[in-house]
Amino acid sequence: MRNTLDPLEPKADKATVRRHNLSLVLRAVHDEGEVTRAAVAARVGLTRAAVSSLVEQLMVSGFLTESGKTFSGHAGRPGTALRVARTGPAGLGVEINIDYVSVCVVDLSGADRVRLTEHLDNRGAEPGEVLERAARIAARALESAAAERLDPAGVRLALPGLVSGGSVRQAPNLGWNGVAAEELFGRALGGLLPGRPALPVGSDNEANAAALAELWFGGPERVRSFLYVSGEIGVGGALVVDGELLRGAHGFAGEIGHVVVDRDGPECRCGSRGCLEQYAGQAALLRGAGLDEAAGVPGVARLERRARRGDAAAVAALERAGRMLGLVVSGAVNLLDPEAVVLGGIYRGLMPWLGPAADRELTERVVSGLWPAGSGRLRASSSSGDAARGAAALVVRDVIADPAGYVERAGAVPSHAPAP
Repeated sequence: MRNTLDPLEPKADKATVRRHNLSLVLRAVHDEGEVTRAAVAARVGLTRAAVSSLVEQLMVSGFLTESGKTFSGHAGRPGTALRVARTGPAGLGVEINIDYVSVCVVDLSGADRVRLTEHLDNRGAEPGEVLERAARIAARALESAAAERLDPAGVRLALPGLVSGGSVRQAPNLGWNGVAAEELFGRALGGLLPGRPALPVGSDNEANAAALAELWFGGPERVRSFLYVSGEIGVGGALVVDGELLRGAHGFAGEIGHVVVDRDGPECRCGSRGCLEQYAGQAALLRGAGLDEAAGVPGVARLERRARRGDAAAVAALERAGRMLGLVVSGAVNLLDPEAVVLGGIYRGLMPWLGPAADRELTERVVSGLWPAGSGRLRASSSSGDAARGAAALVVRDVIADPAGYVERAGAVPSHAPAP
């Protein structure tokens, strides 16, 4: 029960209410894609006059534009459709992984507008060096974004391992411990862009960002409650429940790659033994197929080609990994009861060989009986989402939640005009 002597929240004034309503209207247009002012008013519960005033402010500030289409209602004049602008506020996402860096700029709709990916061996490199590499790629992406008249409102890093408070507490495959990633990246990027205001930098676990991309951009088959398992050199995971990411008490939920399969198994970089990662991670797959475990992305492509040709070693390695994935994932399904399990990262392309073995384990071990082989509940991730895009979209979501704040931080109404 609330103590009556506790201080109450301050009463909302007109400016606060308007700020909130700007977000409501912008979010309504964003979610619908194209929508009339009248439809926005019906959705958010405001009068048409109020919505028209808010829309005008959002258009002047570069958030909304008219699409040129008109829609006739049951009565009255046709309404002109609104959509979010394809220029102006945007998000910048930077995924840093063991053997590549991927940078993405998305506009307010979430569309992937700029993409730069470089394959780099980041193992053994100093954290500052890796983050400087990523900053250089991000700086080039910002130049391309400017040519598209896009203005990123911030940067979100997608990083492997335990990420909290702007730092990577532990990333075993990178060899990072206690790395102040946001600070180091922000300093490096600022040094490459003299005279430009510093962009706010945030960070998240890469599997979390990829799972959110799957939630937001995964196509017509996407669901709102699922376990996302990301295969890279490590194995990451994230859980989405009813459209919300489950982070856990300390933000570290989802480390499925370090579930122990065999306590006497191979030593893992995390310090334990027999982790799933040692059986289903990229290095284990390549090694099991007789390929160089350090071959990275090209090695995975060779593995896939061999599997397509029916190479016995490649197929056997993938089936073993699929069994181990199914073993661990079935326990998670029994515990959490998701609608689906989505396999992303390198697993997406390897699904034809991983999937059947994992499916058999799920059929045998999930007690609900809702996971028979071929049910479609175990599925490959969409090609429309990845960690970099999910990270960039997180920045955009912050803008949509407070468009007035974006304008205030920019210092003035943006000089660019919305695209027609």
